Amino acid sequence: MKRMKRYSSIKIIASFLLILGTIGCTDLEETTYSELSKSNFYNNKLEIIQATLRPFTHMQAWLAFTGQNGYYYMNELSADQVAWPQKGRHGYDNGDHIRMHYHTYTPQEGRIQNAWSLMWTGVGYVNSAIEDIEQVDPAQANVTQEELESLIAESKVLRAYHYMKIMDLWGNVPIVTQVGIPENPETQSREAVFNFVEAELLENVEKLQPLSPQLLGRVSRAVGYSMLSELYLNAQVWSGQERWDDCIKYADKVINGEGGSLTGNMQLDPDPLGPFNNTNENSPENIFQFPFSRNNGFGYNWAAFYMGFSNMTKALDVNYSGWNAFVVIPTAFDAYQENDIRKQEWFLFGPQYKYGTDEPILGSEEYNGQPFVYVNNIRRNTEGQTGEGSMTDGEENSGARFNKYRSGTQDDPNYLENDFVIYRLTEMYFNKAEALMRKNGGSATQEAVDLINDSRSRYFSADDWASEQYATSTLTLEELLAERGREFIFEGKRRTDLIRFGEFTTGTWWDKNPDGADYTKLFPIPYRQVNTNPNLVQNPGY
Repeated sequence: MKRMKRYSSIKIIASFLLILGTIGCTDLEETTYSELSKSNFYNNKLEIIQATLRPFTHMQAWLAFTGQNGYYYMNELSADQVAWPQKGRHGYDNGDHIRMHYHTYTPQEGRIQNAWSLMWTGVGYVNSAIEDIEQVDPAQANVTQEELESLIAESKVLRAYHYMKIMDLWGNVPIVTQVGIPENPETQSREAVFNFVEAELLENVEKLQPLSPQLLGRVSRAVGYSMLSELYLNAQVWSGQERWDDCIKYADKVINGEGGSLTGNMQLDPDPLGPFNNTNENSPENIFQFPFSRNNGFGYNWAAFYMGFSNMTKALDVNYSGWNAFVVIPTAFDAYQENDIRKQEWFLFGPQYKYGTDEPILGSEEYNGQPFVYVNNIRRNTEGQTGEGSMTDGEENSGARFNKYRSGTQDDPNYLENDFVIYRLTEMYFNKAEALMRKNGGSATQEAVDLINDSRSRYFSADDWASEQYATSTLTLEELLAERGREFIFEGKRRTDLIRFGEFTTGTWWDKNPDGADYTKLFPIPYRQVNTNPNLVQNPGY
């Protein structure tokens, strides 16, 4: 029964990609026996759904799957929890990751250019789908007007999500709703983009279907409510005006189950690994996720960015190896107490052993042939050297590693079936708690404390909980940011949070000192784009 929940969407996406491939490979020198175009494609509900879902496959690239480019890379590696340091002869990569960490990025950055291209191509895919579907005659396609409007609304809400993330990274950008029109769109203010996103969401969210197993990985009403909660949580940064009551309103809608749920009852998952494991489509708290499936040829193997080299395949009993890329910044790892279950379960740390045995895994680089031990520093093991190192001092064992998404072992029938989570219920608890505190002058109300304790209580034993729970006197905004970091580490949210709390350019972490360069809160618009479109305005400071 497990896989039946996700197969329909995967098969729809796959079949639509095959259609695109057929069109793209047409040889004009040969006789064309059949042809698909928008005039003869949208004949039934299935084909309309296929067009609606096409942008989702591209979104997997820019949001989650392309860890070395895209939104995730920029929002995590510029913040205080995850880094990609040089480790010996590996990982320098023209200094890309070093500049991202130190906020010295420039308009010539190839990875920022790739993210821009990926995300705006996504907008193009959604615009194309909307243009086509809006022209469909419901009677000819054998769908009701309500069904057609719901599918159009799904695409418009997805477009709003694209713009929300583009606005988050670059701020002042064009607003384009038609493919290729205008040819050189003009830059709009961040406030104008915020207003566009808000209007698109409010106009369409109630037309969406409620979240259910059949909508796994699609834009449901619960997804739309979650987007609105995130939009209003960041409204002061993105539009210049506080919108705390609106943030609470839509967080409550998700918390109260008004947008539906995957399991029939929206609730926090009692299992710390439940939202992320290889059966996480069954988690009662997941709201929006990319459905990956090895059994259908598209397995979740992105953890390679966090894994060490091939020696770690034996430690985890997997058939993929890592790039030895992302590591946990030492100060981020230190932010967890030793009795916190998250520290025990979400990281690889300390001595590594062959799976199911006490046989040590051996290193392959600086520790070639020696027992392999992950350490909480990023520095060369030079005699007499102390401290936590820097972005250029790493070795193969530097830093704790990611273990939040566990693929399972090779003999597991659900091996590499993990879905990548975008929104989960815990985030709505944190959004509401923060909004309540900010309305209260930064001090915690009892309701805010209860929300955060409901989440935090999952990670401590009954004996420890009495001393670990928050009270109104101990849950400060500073502590809320710290707990939010502990809860959402690796989930692509940290830079946005640091900016909202005023810590992105003023905070100190590991080897990065406060720079005070507020312009780095926005990324530069790529040099190539500014040169191509004379109506684009570069962000200040670049």
